[in-house]
Amino acid sequence: MPLIVKRLGRVDYAPTFQAMQDFTAGRTAETPDEIWIVEHPPVYTLGQAGKPEHILQDIGIPLVQIDRGGQVTYHGPGQVVIYLLLDLHRRKIKVRELVTAIEQAVIHLLATYGVTAERRDGAPGVYVGEAKVAALGLRIRHGCSYHGVSLNVDMDLSPFAAINPCGYAGLKVIQTKDLNIPLTAHEAGEQLSQHLLQQLDIQHG
Repeated sequence: MPLIVKRLGRVDYAPTFQAMQDFTAGRTAETPDEIWIVEHPPVYTLGQAGKPEHILQDIGIPLVQIDRGGQVTYHGPGQVVIYLLLDLHRRKIKVRELVTAIEQAVIHLLATYGVTAERRDGAPGVYVGEAKVAALGLRIRHGCSYHGVSLNVDMDLSPFAAINPCGYAGLKVIQTKDLNIPLTAHEAGEQLSQHLLQQLDIQHG
């Protein structure tokens, strides 16, 4: 089954979230899977289990409550976000395997630039040392996934200081620029999407 990669550029968060929900609700067994590569203007998103107290101060950035797992995170220009709209049943892939594939794609991307990254048990995402470079959150409906992964590339990280990222007080965040990886968000999106496709093929057998 083909997989369609869409490059949506910089788009507002709320309509993109709505589009993911609409796409997933309207899918049939024949609907091709899609991967969307985007950037968002500054926005905080609060997951289903999200606790408002993890938003430490109001710095004027809008907050959108959404239906992925996880706590609060920040999206902004210079961060690439990849949404994975996949039929997991059809791909014969379990949620846990999908999470592992996404994390592994980020780990492989960073490894190609000589940076060692790792995952952590019970804390989805990808870390370099103590700092988080990629955040991950998914929603599964009727065996189909939406939401996805965000990778900090070349952005203003200061809005992370106004929240407990992913619910962890004092969690450090880092970006690929600080790891001496010379990528724009666009380039990172292209490369990460290729690693994702490779991982999904591996997971798919």
